[in-house]
Amino acid sequence: MAKQFYPVMKRILFVLLFTSQCAFVFSQRLRKSDRVIVENLKSSIHFLADDKLEGRRAGTDGEKKASEFIISQYKAAGLLQKGDRDTYLQSFEIKDGKQINKTTLLMVNGKELGLQKDYFPLAFSANASVAEIPVATSLSERGAPWFKDIEAVLDENLDNPHFDIYEHIKKEAGIAAGKGATALIFFNSDKENGEVEFNKKDKSAALAIPVIYLTKSGKETYLKDASAIYDIQLKVDIGESQRTGHNVIGYINNNAPSTIIIGAHYDHLGYGEDGNSMLRNGPKQIHNGADDNASGTAALVELAKLLSKSKSKNNNYLFIAFSGEELGLFGSKYFTENPTIDLSSVNYMINMDMIGRLNDSSKTLTVGGYGTSPVWSEVLYAQKKLPFSIKIDSSGTGPSDHTSFYRKNIPVLFFFTGLHHDYHKPSDDADKINYTGELQIIKYIAGLIKDLNKKDKLAFTPTREAQATTSARFSVSLGIMPDYTYSGAGVRVDGVSEGRAAQKAGLKTGDVIVRLGEYAVNSLETYMQALSKFKSGDSTTVNVKRGNEDLKFDITFVK
Repeated sequence: MAKQFYPVMKRILFVLLFTSQCAFVFSQRLRKSDRVIVENLKSSIHFLADDKLEGRRAGTDGEKKASEFIISQYKAAGLLQKGDRDTYLQSFEIKDGKQINKTTLLMVNGKELGLQKDYFPLAFSANASVAEIPVATSLSERGAPWFKDIEAVLDENLDNPHFDIYEHIKKEAGIAAGKGATALIFFNSDKENGEVEFNKKDKSAALAIPVIYLTKSGKETYLKDASAIYDIQLKVDIGESQRTGHNVIGYINNNAPSTIIIGAHYDHLGYGEDGNSMLRNGPKQIHNGADDNASGTAALVELAKLLSKSKSKNNNYLFIAFSGEELGLFGSKYFTENPTIDLSSVNYMINMDMIGRLNDSSKTLTVGGYGTSPVWSEVLYAQKKLPFSIKIDSSGTGPSDHTSFYRKNIPVLFFFTGLHHDYHKPSDDADKINYTGELQIIKYIAGLIKDLNKKDKLAFTPTREAQATTSARFSVSLGIMPDYTYSGAGVRVDGVSEGRAAQKAGLKTGDVIVRLGEYAVNSLETYMQALSKFKSGDSTTVNVKRGNEDLKFDITFVK
Protein backbone atom coordinates (compact mmCIF):
# COMPACT_ATOMS: atom_id res chain seq x y z
CA MET A 1 0.00 0.00 0.00
CA ALA A 2 2.77 2.45 0.91
CA LYS A 3 4.65 1.60 -2.29
CA GLN A 4 1.64 2.51 -4.39
CA PHE A 5 0.89 5.74 -2.55
CA TYR A 6 3.49 8.13 -4.04
CA PRO A 7 3.06 7.13 -7.73
CA VAL A 8 -0.71 7.48 -7.30
CA MET A 9 -0.27 10.90 -5.68
CA LYS A 10 1.97 12.01 -8.55
CA ARG A 11 -0.65 10.97 -11.09
CA ILE A 12 -3.38 12.77 -9.14
CA LEU A 13 -1.31 15.96 -8.91
CA PHE A 14 -0.51 15.77 -12.62
CA VAL A 15 -4.20 15.35 -13.53
CA LEU A 16 -5.23 18.23 -11.26
CA LEU A 17 -2.51 20.48 -12.67
CA PHE A 18 -3.36 19.53 -16.25
CA THR A 19 -7.10 20.04 -15.64
CA SER A 20 -6.60 23.45 -14.02
CA GLN A 21 -4.30 24.53 -16.87
CA CYS A 22 -6.86 23.42 -19.46
CA ALA A 23 -9.61 25.26 -17.60
CA PHE A 24 -7.44 28.40 -17.50
CA VAL A 25 -6.63 28.14 -21.21
CA PHE A 26 -10.28 27.55 -22.09
CA SER A 27 -11.41 30.48 -19.95
CA GLN A 28 -8.86 32.62 -21.79
CA ARG A 29 -10.44 31.59 -25.10
CA LEU A 30 -13.82 32.96 -24.07
CA ARG A 31 -14.46 36.48 -25.17
CA LYS A 32 -15.30 39.02 -22.51
CA SER A 33 -18.96 39.08 -23.57
CA ASP A 34 -19.12 35.27 -23.27
CA ARG A 35 -17.54 35.34 -19.81
CA VAL A 36 -20.19 37.88 -18.76
CA ILE A 37 -22.95 35.51 -19.90
CA VAL A 38 -21.37 32.58 -18.04
CA GLU A 39 -21.17 34.63 -14.84
CA ASN A 40 -24.77 35.78 -15.32
CA LEU A 41 -25.89 32.16 -15.77
CA LYS A 42 -24.11 31.14 -12.59
CA SER A 43 -25.67 34.01 -10.65
CA SER A 44 -29.19 33.36 -11.95
CA ILE A 45 -29.14 29.58 -11.52
CA HIS A 46 -27.63 29.75 -8.04
CA PHE A 47 -30.35 32.21 -7.01
CA LEU A 48 -33.23 30.24 -8.53
CA ALA A 49 -31.92 26.92 -7.17
CA ASP A 50 -31.24 28.22 -3.68
CA ASP A 51 -32.93 26.52 -0.71
CA LYS A 52 -34.51 29.87 0.16
CA LEU A 53 -36.89 29.45 -2.79
CA GLU A 54 -37.95 26.01 -1.48
CA GLY A 55 -38.13 24.39 -4.90
CA ARG A 56 -40.21 27.06 -6.69
CA ARG A 57 -43.44 25.06 -6.48
CA ALA A 58 -46.16 26.79 -8.50
CA GLY A 59 -48.36 29.06 -6.43
CA THR A 60 -46.01 29.29 -3.44
CA ASP A 61 -43.83 31.97 -1.90
CA GLY A 62 -40.85 30.36 -3.62
CA GLU A 63 -42.51 30.90 -6.99
CA LYS A 64 -43.16 34.53 -5.99
CA LYS A 65 -39.49 35.12 -5.15
CA ALA A 66 -38.45 33.56 -8.46
CA SER A 67 -40.95 35.69 -10.41
CA GLU A 68 -39.68 38.85 -8.70
CA PHE A 69 -36.13 37.95 -9.75
CA ILE A 70 -37.20 37.38 -13.36
CA ILE A 71 -39.08 40.69 -13.40
CA SER A 72 -35.95 42.49 -12.17
CA GLN A 73 -34.01 40.93 -15.06
CA TYR A 74 -36.70 41.90 -17.58
CA LYS A 75 -36.59 45.48 -16.33
CA ALA A 76 -32.80 45.57 -16.59
CA ALA A 77 -33.07 44.40 -20.22
CA GLY A 78 -35.69 47.07 -20.97
CA LEU A 79 -38.55 44.65 -21.65
CA LEU A 80 -42.09 45.98 -21.68
CA GLN A 81 -44.82 44.57 -19.46
CA LYS A 82 -47.08 42.11 -21.28
CA GLY A 83 -48.97 40.30 -18.54
CA ASP A 84 -52.31 41.16 -16.95
CA ARG A 85 -53.36 44.80 -16.67
CA ASP A 86 -50.03 46.40 -17.55
CA THR A 87 -47.90 44.12 -15.37
CA TYR A 88 -45.32 41.44 -16.09
CA LEU A 89 -47.47 38.78 -14.38
CA GLN A 90 -50.26 36.67 -15.83
CA SER A 91 -52.20 34.89 -13.08
CA PHE A 92 -53.97 31.56 -13.49
CA GLU A 93 -55.72 29.16 -11.15
CA ILE A 94 -54.33 25.71 -10.51
CA LYS A 95 -56.91 23.13 -9.53
CA ASP A 96 -54.99 21.13 -7.00
CA GLY A 97 -57.40 18.27 -6.39
CA LYS A 98 -59.45 17.87 -3.23
CA GLN A 99 -58.95 19.25 0.25
CA ILE A 100 -60.50 18.69 3.65
CA ASN A 101 -62.22 21.94 4.66
CA LYS A 102 -61.97 23.26 8.20
CA THR A 103 -65.64 22.66 9.02
CA THR A 104 -65.04 18.89 8.94
CA LEU A 105 -65.40 17.42 12.44
CA LEU A 106 -65.82 14.24 14.42
CA MET A 107 -66.99 14.43 18.03
CA VAL A 108 -67.23 11.62 20.58
CA ASN A 109 -69.08 12.31 23.86
CA GLY A 110 -68.74 16.04 23.24
CA LYS A 111 -64.97 15.92 22.60
CA GLU A 112 -63.66 16.96 19.19
CA LEU A 113 -61.10 14.62 17.66
CA GLY A 114 -58.00 15.96 15.95
CA LEU A 115 -58.27 16.06 12.16
CA GLN A 116 -55.44 14.04 10.58
CA LYS A 117 -54.15 13.00 14.00
CA ASP A 118 -57.20 11.03 15.12
CA TYR A 119 -59.24 10.73 11.93
CA PHE A 120 -59.70 11.96 8.37
CA PRO A 121 -62.42 11.56 5.74
CA LEU A 122 -61.65 9.73 2.52
CA ALA A 123 -61.61 11.71 -0.71
CA PHE A 124 -64.69 9.94 -2.12
CA SER A 125 -66.77 10.56 1.02
CA ALA A 126 -70.10 12.30 0.73
CA ASN A 127 -70.33 15.82 2.12
CA ALA A 128 -72.92 15.36 4.85
CA SER A 129 -73.55 15.67 8.59
CA VAL A 130 -74.75 13.29 11.26
CA ALA A 131 -76.39 14.90 14.27
CA GLU A 132 -75.38 13.68 17.73
CA ILE A 133 -76.65 10.15 18.22
CA PRO A 134 -75.85 7.30 20.66
CA VAL A 135 -73.93 4.52 18.90
CA ALA A 136 -72.59 1.11 19.90
CA THR A 137 -69.49 0.55 17.80
CA SER A 138 -70.07 -3.22 17.79
CA LEU A 139 -73.59 -2.90 16.29
CA SER A 140 -74.76 -1.94 12.80
CA GLU A 141 -78.11 -0.21 13.20
CA ARG A 142 -80.27 1.71 10.73
CA GLY A 143 -80.14 5.48 11.10
CA ALA A 144 -76.70 5.48 12.76
CA PRO A 145 -73.00 5.43 11.76
CA TRP A 146 -71.42 2.01 11.34
CA PHE A 147 -67.89 0.99 12.38
CA LYS A 148 -65.76 -1.50 10.40
CA ASP A 149 -62.37 -3.01 11.28
CA ILE A 150 -60.23 -3.64 8.15
CA GLU A 151 -57.49 -5.62 9.92
CA ALA A 152 -58.79 -9.03 8.81
CA VAL A 153 -59.37 -8.14 5.15
CA LEU A 154 -55.90 -6.60 4.89
CA ASP A 155 -54.31 -9.70 6.39
CA GLU A 156 -56.28 -11.97 4.05
CA ASN A 157 -55.07 -10.03 1.01
CA LEU A 158 -51.51 -9.43 2.12
CA ASP A 159 -50.14 -11.38 -0.86
CA ASN A 160 -52.88 -10.42 -3.31
CA PRO A 161 -51.45 -7.81 -5.75
CA HIS A 162 -54.92 -7.17 -7.17
CA PHE A 163 -56.53 -6.22 -3.87
CA ASP A 164 -57.47 -2.53 -3.63
CA ILE A 165 -58.39 -1.37 -0.14
CA TYR A 166 -60.17 1.70 -1.50
CA GLU A 167 -62.39 -0.37 -3.79
CA HIS A 168 -63.15 -2.59 -0.82
CA ILE A 169 -64.12 0.42 1.29
CA LYS A 170 -66.33 1.82 -1.49
CA LYS A 171 -68.10 -1.52 -1.79
CA GLU A 172 -68.61 -1.76 1.97
CA ALA A 173 -69.92 1.83 2.07
CA GLY A 174 -72.44 1.04 -0.66
CA ILE A 175 -73.69 -2.00 1.26
CA ALA A 176 -73.90 -0.02 4.49
CA ALA A 177 -75.78 2.85 2.84
CA GLY A 178 -78.23 0.37 1.35
CA LYS A 179 -78.94 -1.01 4.81
CA GLY A 180 -79.57 2.38 6.36
CA ALA A 181 -76.17 3.43 7.73
CA THR A 182 -75.76 7.22 7.92
CA ALA A 183 -71.95 7.05 7.83
CA LEU A 184 -69.17 4.46 7.72
CA ILE A 185 -66.16 4.75 10.03
CA PHE A 186 -63.21 2.46 9.26
CA PHE A 187 -60.25 1.59 11.47
CA ASN A 188 -57.42 -0.93 11.66
CA SER A 189 -57.18 -2.47 15.13
CA ASP A 190 -53.73 -3.90 14.37
CA LYS A 191 -51.78 -0.99 12.92
CA GLU A 192 -51.57 2.77 12.83
CA ASN A 193 -52.92 4.25 9.60
CA GLY A 194 -50.64 3.79 6.63
CA GLU A 195 -52.59 1.54 4.30
CA VAL A 196 -55.22 4.27 3.92
CA GLU A 197 -54.79 8.01 3.32
CA PHE A 198 -56.63 11.04 1.99
CA ASN A 199 -55.78 11.10 -1.71
CA LYS A 200 -56.36 14.64 -2.95
CA LYS A 201 -55.91 13.50 -6.56
CA ASP A 202 -58.80 11.01 -6.33
CA LYS A 203 -61.37 11.93 -8.99
CA SER A 204 -63.93 9.22 -8.28
CA ALA A 205 -67.53 10.21 -7.62
CA ALA A 206 -68.67 10.89 -4.06
CA LEU A 207 -70.41 8.02 -2.26
CA ALA A 208 -73.89 8.21 -0.77
CA ILE A 209 -72.71 8.56 2.85
CA PRO A 210 -69.73 10.06 4.71
CA VAL A 211 -66.74 7.72 4.98
CA ILE A 212 -64.14 8.34 7.70
CA TYR A 213 -60.92 6.60 8.62
CA LEU A 214 -60.23 6.47 12.35
CA THR A 215 -56.56 6.16 13.23
CA LYS A 216 -55.45 3.59 15.77
CA SER A 217 -54.51 6.31 18.26
CA GLY A 218 -57.89 8.00 17.71
CA LYS A 219 -59.79 4.80 18.38
CA GLU A 220 -57.77 3.87 21.45
CA THR A 221 -58.13 7.36 22.90
CA TYR A 222 -61.82 7.99 22.23
CA LEU A 223 -63.54 4.68 21.31
CA LYS A 224 -61.52 1.98 23.02
CA ASP A 225 -64.38 0.06 24.70
CA ALA A 226 -66.26 -1.93 22.05
CA SER A 227 -69.14 -2.63 24.48
CA ALA A 228 -69.74 1.03 25.39
CA ILE A 229 -72.32 3.47 23.99
CA TYR A 230 -70.86 6.67 22.56
CA ASP A 231 -72.50 9.89 21.46
CA ILE A 232 -71.26 10.45 17.90
CA GLN A 233 -71.50 13.64 15.86
CA LEU A 234 -69.76 14.21 12.55
CA LYS A 235 -69.56 16.41 9.49
CA VAL A 236 -67.55 15.88 6.31
CA ASP A 237 -66.76 18.88 4.14
CA ILE A 238 -64.47 18.15 1.19
CA GLY A 239 -63.83 20.94 -1.29
CA GLU A 240 -61.68 21.79 -4.24
CA SER A 241 -58.11 22.89 -3.54
CA GLN A 242 -56.81 25.75 -5.66
CA ARG A 243 -53.73 27.89 -5.79
CA THR A 244 -52.61 30.67 -8.10
CA GLY A 245 -49.66 30.39 -10.46
CA HIS A 246 -48.04 33.20 -12.43
CA ASN A 247 -46.47 33.43 -15.86
CA VAL A 248 -43.88 36.21 -16.18
CA ILE A 249 -44.12 37.97 -19.56
CA GLY A 250 -41.87 40.63 -21.09
CA TYR A 251 -41.94 42.14 -24.58
CA ILE A 252 -39.64 43.76 -27.10
CA ASN A 253 -41.76 45.79 -29.50
CA ASN A 254 -40.06 46.35 -32.86
CA ASN A 255 -43.39 47.36 -34.46
CA ALA A 256 -43.05 44.29 -36.64
CA PRO A 257 -46.05 42.36 -38.06
CA SER A 258 -44.94 39.06 -36.45
CA THR A 259 -43.70 37.99 -33.01
CA ILE A 260 -41.32 35.27 -31.86
CA ILE A 261 -42.16 33.67 -28.50
CA ILE A 262 -39.24 32.45 -26.40
CA GLY A 263 -40.17 30.47 -23.31
CA ALA A 264 -38.95 28.38 -20.40
CA HIS A 265 -40.73 27.21 -17.28
CA TYR A 266 -39.38 28.45 -13.95
CA ASP A 267 -41.43 26.36 -11.52
CA HIS A 268 -40.18 23.12 -9.99
CA LEU A 269 -41.34 20.51 -7.45
CA GLY A 270 -41.07 22.27 -4.09
CA TYR A 271 -40.77 19.49 -1.52
CA GLY A 272 -42.34 16.96 -3.89
CA GLU A 273 -45.82 17.52 -2.45
CA ASP A 274 -47.54 16.88 -5.78
CA GLY A 275 -46.20 13.34 -6.06
CA ASN A 276 -43.89 14.09 -9.00
CA SER A 277 -40.59 13.49 -7.23
CA MET A 278 -38.41 10.50 -8.07
CA LEU A 279 -37.64 10.31 -4.34
CA ARG A 280 -40.29 7.90 -3.10
CA ASN A 281 -39.29 7.41 0.52
CA GLY A 282 -37.84 9.27 3.47
CA PRO A 283 -38.41 12.80 4.75
CA LYS A 284 -39.52 15.61 2.46
CA GLN A 285 -36.60 17.47 0.89
CA ILE A 286 -36.29 20.63 -1.18
CA HIS A 287 -36.04 19.95 -4.91
CA ASN A 288 -34.01 22.89 -6.21
CA GLY A 289 -34.35 22.11 -9.92
CA ALA A 290 -31.15 23.72 -11.14
CA ASP A 291 -31.31 22.01 -14.52
CA ASP A 292 -35.09 21.62 -14.41
CA ASN A 293 -35.56 24.41 -15.14
CA ALA A 294 -33.47 27.17 -13.63
CA SER A 295 -31.16 26.48 -16.58
CA GLY A 296 -33.82 27.33 -19.15
CA THR A 297 -35.00 30.34 -17.15
CA ALA A 298 -31.48 31.75 -16.92
CA ALA A 299 -31.07 31.27 -20.69
CA LEU A 300 -34.38 33.06 -21.26
CA VAL A 301 -33.06 36.07 -19.34
CA GLU A 302 -29.77 36.11 -21.27
CA LEU A 303 -31.54 35.89 -24.63
CA ALA A 304 -33.75 38.80 -23.56
CA LYS A 305 -30.62 40.86 -22.90
CA LEU A 306 -29.04 39.87 -26.24
CA LEU A 307 -32.16 40.50 -28.32
CA SER A 308 -32.87 43.83 -26.63
CA LYS A 309 -29.59 45.01 -28.22
CA SER A 310 -30.01 43.13 -31.50
CA LYS A 311 -30.28 44.82 -34.88
CA SER A 312 -32.68 42.07 -36.00
CA LYS A 313 -35.92 44.05 -36.01
CA ASN A 314 -38.13 42.09 -38.42
CA ASN A 315 -39.92 40.42 -35.50
CA ASN A 316 -41.12 41.41 -32.07
CA TYR A 317 -40.01 39.20 -29.16
CA LEU A 318 -42.20 37.90 -26.35
CA PHE A 319 -40.42 36.27 -23.41
CA ILE A 320 -42.50 34.00 -21.17
CA ALA A 321 -41.32 32.31 -17.98
CA PHE A 322 -44.06 29.74 -17.42
CA SER A 323 -45.24 28.36 -14.11
CA GLY A 324 -47.27 25.20 -13.53
CA GLU A 325 -45.33 23.21 -16.14
CA GLU A 326 -44.48 20.49 -13.63
CA LEU A 327 -48.18 20.02 -12.88
CA GLY A 328 -49.12 19.53 -16.53
CA LEU A 329 -48.34 22.61 -18.65
CA PHE A 330 -50.80 24.79 -16.73
CA GLY A 331 -49.12 28.12 -17.45
CA SER A 332 -48.47 27.65 -21.16
CA LYS A 333 -51.92 26.24 -21.81
CA TYR A 334 -53.47 29.17 -19.94
CA PHE A 335 -51.45 31.63 -22.02
CA THR A 336 -52.45 30.06 -25.34
CA GLU A 337 -56.11 30.21 -24.24
CA ASN A 338 -55.71 33.75 -22.88
CA PRO A 339 -52.92 35.31 -24.96
CA THR A 340 -51.71 38.83 -24.28
CA ILE A 341 -50.83 39.25 -27.96
CA ASP A 342 -52.62 38.13 -31.11
CA LEU A 343 -51.62 34.47 -31.57
CA SER A 344 -52.20 34.73 -35.32
CA SER A 345 -49.19 37.06 -35.42
CA VAL A 346 -46.85 34.52 -33.82
CA ASN A 347 -44.09 33.40 -36.17
CA TYR A 348 -42.73 30.51 -34.09
CA MET A 349 -42.07 29.47 -30.49
CA ILE A 350 -38.78 28.39 -28.89
CA ASN A 351 -38.87 26.39 -25.65
CA MET A 352 -35.86 25.68 -23.43
CA ASP A 353 -36.24 23.00 -20.77
CA MET A 354 -33.27 21.35 -19.04
CA ILE A 355 -30.42 22.75 -21.13
CA GLY A 356 -27.84 22.81 -18.34
CA ARG A 357 -26.29 19.37 -18.60
CA LEU A 358 -24.57 19.30 -21.98
CA ASN A 359 -22.47 16.16 -21.64
CA ASP A 360 -18.74 16.82 -22.08
CA SER A 361 -18.20 13.46 -23.76
CA SER A 362 -21.27 12.96 -25.98
CA LYS A 363 -21.88 16.71 -26.48
CA THR A 364 -25.38 16.17 -27.82
CA LEU A 365 -28.20 18.71 -27.91
CA THR A 366 -31.67 17.34 -28.61
CA VAL A 367 -33.90 19.62 -30.69
CA GLY A 368 -37.58 18.73 -30.79
CA GLY A 369 -40.26 20.11 -33.11
CA TYR A 370 -38.11 19.56 -36.22
CA GLY A 371 -41.16 18.48 -38.21
CA THR A 372 -43.36 21.47 -37.32
CA SER A 373 -42.06 23.63 -40.17
CA PRO A 374 -40.17 22.86 -43.39
CA VAL A 375 -37.87 25.80 -42.62
CA TRP A 376 -36.23 24.02 -39.67
CA SER A 377 -34.32 21.70 -41.99
CA GLU A 378 -32.83 24.74 -43.72
CA VAL A 379 -31.51 26.50 -40.63
CA LEU A 380 -30.71 23.99 -37.87
CA TYR A 381 -27.43 22.91 -39.46
CA ALA A 382 -26.57 26.23 -41.11
CA GLN A 383 -24.15 27.31 -38.38
CA LYS A 384 -20.62 26.03 -38.95
CA LYS A 385 -18.29 24.26 -36.48
CA LEU A 386 -20.86 23.70 -33.74
CA PRO A 387 -19.33 22.61 -30.41
CA PHE A 388 -22.00 19.91 -30.06
CA SER A 389 -23.92 17.46 -32.22
CA ILE A 390 -27.65 17.85 -32.80
CA LYS A 391 -30.12 15.05 -32.32
CA ILE A 392 -33.50 15.88 -33.85
CA ASP A 393 -36.99 14.82 -32.80
CA SER A 394 -39.73 15.60 -35.32
CA SER A 395 -42.68 15.67 -32.92
CA GLY A 396 -44.23 18.99 -31.97
CA THR A 397 -45.52 17.58 -28.70
CA GLY A 398 -43.93 16.32 -25.51
CA PRO A 399 -43.92 16.86 -21.74
CA SER A 400 -43.02 20.56 -21.91
CA ASP A 401 -44.55 23.93 -22.78
CA HIS A 402 -43.96 23.96 -26.54
CA THR A 403 -46.82 21.44 -26.77
CA SER A 404 -49.37 24.14 -25.89
CA PHE A 405 -48.19 26.27 -28.84
CA TYR A 406 -48.03 23.37 -31.26
CA ARG A 407 -51.70 22.80 -30.38
CA LYS A 408 -52.38 26.27 -31.82
CA ASN A 409 -50.66 25.40 -35.13
CA ILE A 410 -47.52 27.37 -34.29
CA PRO A 411 -44.10 26.02 -35.39
CA VAL A 412 -42.00 25.10 -32.34
CA LEU A 413 -38.45 24.17 -31.41
CA PHE A 414 -37.66 22.44 -28.12
CA PHE A 415 -34.10 22.48 -26.74
CA PHE A 416 -33.04 19.82 -24.23
CA THR A 417 -29.72 18.31 -23.12
CA GLY A 418 -31.19 15.06 -21.80
CA LEU A 419 -32.33 13.27 -18.67
CA HIS A 420 -29.85 12.43 -15.93
CA HIS A 421 -29.57 10.75 -12.55
CA ASP A 422 -30.65 13.91 -10.68
CA TYR A 423 -33.88 14.40 -12.64
CA HIS A 424 -36.75 15.25 -10.25
CA LYS A 425 -34.53 14.58 -7.26
CA PRO A 426 -33.25 16.89 -4.48
CA SER A 427 -29.76 16.47 -5.97
CA ASP A 428 -30.47 18.61 -9.06
CA ASP A 429 -28.23 21.43 -7.81
CA ALA A 430 -26.44 24.42 -9.33
CA ASP A 431 -22.92 23.01 -8.94
CA LYS A 432 -23.73 20.29 -11.51
CA ILE A 433 -24.57 22.67 -14.36
CA ASN A 434 -22.28 22.84 -17.41
CA TYR A 435 -22.25 26.63 -17.68
CA THR A 436 -19.94 26.80 -20.69
CA GLY A 437 -22.12 24.23 -22.45
CA GLU A 438 -25.20 26.32 -21.74
CA LEU A 439 -23.43 29.40 -23.11
CA GLN A 440 -22.84 27.50 -26.36
CA ILE A 441 -26.52 26.58 -26.58
CA ILE A 442 -27.62 30.19 -25.98
CA LYS A 443 -25.28 31.41 -28.72
CA TYR A 444 -26.62 28.74 -31.06
CA ILE A 445 -30.25 29.76 -30.39
CA ALA A 446 -29.37 33.43 -30.83
CA GLY A 447 -27.77 32.54 -34.16
CA LEU A 448 -30.90 30.65 -35.26
CA ILE A 449 -33.08 33.64 -34.43
CA LYS A 450 -30.76 35.93 -36.37
CA ASP A 451 -30.83 33.64 -39.44
CA LEU A 452 -34.62 33.28 -39.27
CA ASN A 453 -35.06 37.03 -39.03
CA LYS A 454 -34.25 37.22 -42.74
CA LYS A 455 -37.11 34.86 -43.68
CA ASP A 456 -40.85 35.36 -44.05
CA LYS A 457 -43.28 34.01 -41.49
CA LEU A 458 -42.77 30.26 -41.11
CA ALA A 459 -45.22 27.69 -42.45
CA PHE A 460 -46.64 25.17 -39.96
CA THR A 461 -46.80 21.42 -40.52
CA PRO A 462 -48.44 18.86 -38.16
CA THR A 463 -46.38 15.97 -36.77
CA ARG A 464 -46.82 12.68 -34.99
CA GLU A 465 -47.83 12.78 -31.33
CA ALA A 466 -45.37 11.96 -28.56
CA GLN A 467 -46.88 9.52 -26.06
CA ALA A 468 -47.56 10.67 -22.52
CA THR A 469 -45.37 9.09 -19.85
CA THR A 470 -46.74 6.76 -17.19
CA SER A 471 -45.80 3.86 -14.97
CA ALA A 472 -47.87 1.58 -17.21
CA ARG A 473 -46.25 -0.28 -20.12
CA PHE A 474 -48.34 -0.26 -23.29
CA SER A 475 -47.80 -1.09 -26.94
CA VAL A 476 -50.81 0.69 -28.47
CA SER A 477 -52.03 4.26 -28.70
CA LEU A 478 -55.50 5.69 -29.08
CA GLY A 479 -54.04 8.68 -30.89
CA ILE A 480 -55.15 11.50 -28.61
CA MET A 481 -53.29 14.27 -26.80
CA PRO A 482 -54.60 14.48 -23.23
CA ASP A 483 -55.40 17.80 -21.57
CA TYR A 484 -53.01 17.68 -18.60
CA THR A 485 -54.76 20.61 -16.92
CA TYR A 486 -58.17 18.90 -16.78
CA SER A 487 -59.21 18.36 -13.17
CA GLY A 488 -62.46 16.44 -13.66
CA ALA A 489 -63.02 12.70 -13.74
CA GLY A 490 -61.81 11.10 -16.95
CA VAL A 491 -59.32 12.24 -19.59
CA ARG A 492 -60.23 15.23 -21.73
CA VAL A 493 -59.03 15.10 -25.34
CA ASP A 494 -56.89 18.11 -26.24
CA GLY A 495 -56.09 16.93 -29.75
CA VAL A 496 -56.74 14.00 -32.11
CA SER A 497 -54.01 12.60 -34.37
CA GLU A 498 -54.66 12.10 -38.06
CA GLY A 499 -55.24 8.51 -39.14
CA ARG A 500 -55.14 7.02 -35.63
CA ALA A 501 -57.76 4.94 -33.81
CA ALA A 502 -59.47 7.87 -32.09
CA GLN A 503 -59.99 9.86 -35.27
CA LYS A 504 -61.21 6.82 -37.20
CA ALA A 505 -63.72 6.07 -34.42
CA GLY A 506 -65.03 9.65 -34.36
CA LEU A 507 -63.55 11.17 -31.17
CA LYS A 508 -63.14 14.94 -31.14
CA THR A 509 -61.19 17.56 -29.21
CA GLY A 510 -63.07 18.31 -26.00
CA ASP A 511 -64.43 14.77 -25.52
CA VAL A 512 -63.90 13.32 -22.04
CA ILE A 513 -62.95 9.63 -22.04
CA VAL A 514 -64.60 7.87 -19.08
CA ARG A 515 -64.26 4.18 -20.04
CA LEU A 516 -62.01 2.08 -22.26
CA GLY A 517 -63.50 -1.34 -22.78
CA GLU A 518 -64.31 -2.76 -19.35
CA TYR A 519 -61.95 -0.36 -17.58
CA ALA A 520 -63.21 2.82 -15.93
CA VAL A 521 -61.12 5.92 -16.66
CA ASN A 522 -61.05 8.66 -14.01
CA SER A 523 -57.50 10.00 -14.48
CA LEU A 524 -54.60 10.01 -16.92
CA GLU A 525 -52.93 7.20 -14.99
CA THR A 526 -56.01 4.93 -15.09
CA TYR A 527 -56.31 5.69 -18.82
CA MET A 528 -52.73 4.54 -19.37
CA GLN A 529 -53.25 1.51 -17.18
CA ALA A 530 -56.29 0.62 -19.32
CA LEU A 531 -54.28 1.07 -22.54
CA SER A 532 -51.69 -1.38 -21.22
CA LYS A 533 -54.32 -4.15 -21.31
CA PHE A 534 -54.55 -4.05 -25.12
CA LYS A 535 -52.28 -4.98 -28.00
CA SER A 536 -52.17 -4.03 -31.66
CA GLY A 537 -55.20 -5.30 -33.56
CA ASP A 538 -57.48 -5.55 -30.50
CA SER A 539 -60.97 -4.06 -30.81
CA THR A 540 -62.98 -2.60 -27.96
CA THR A 541 -65.22 0.37 -27.12
CA VAL A 542 -64.54 3.82 -25.71
CA ASN A 543 -67.13 5.78 -23.75
CA VAL A 544 -66.93 9.57 -23.79
CA LYS A 545 -68.86 12.55 -22.55
CA ARG A 546 -69.37 15.21 -25.21
CA GLY A 547 -71.10 18.15 -23.59
CA ASN A 548 -74.33 16.71 -22.18
CA GLU A 549 -74.16 13.61 -24.37
CA ASP A 550 -72.88 10.16 -23.37
CA LEU A 551 -71.39 8.52 -26.47
CA LYS A 552 -69.89 5.12 -27.18
CA PHE A 553 -67.50 4.34 -30.05
CA ASP A 554 -66.05 1.13 -31.48
CA ILE A 555 -62.28 1.29 -31.92
CA THR A 556 -59.47 -0.92 -33.17
CA PHE A 557 -55.98 -0.34 -31.81
CA VAL A 558 -52.93 0.12 -33.96
CA LYS A 559 -49.35 0.72 -32.88
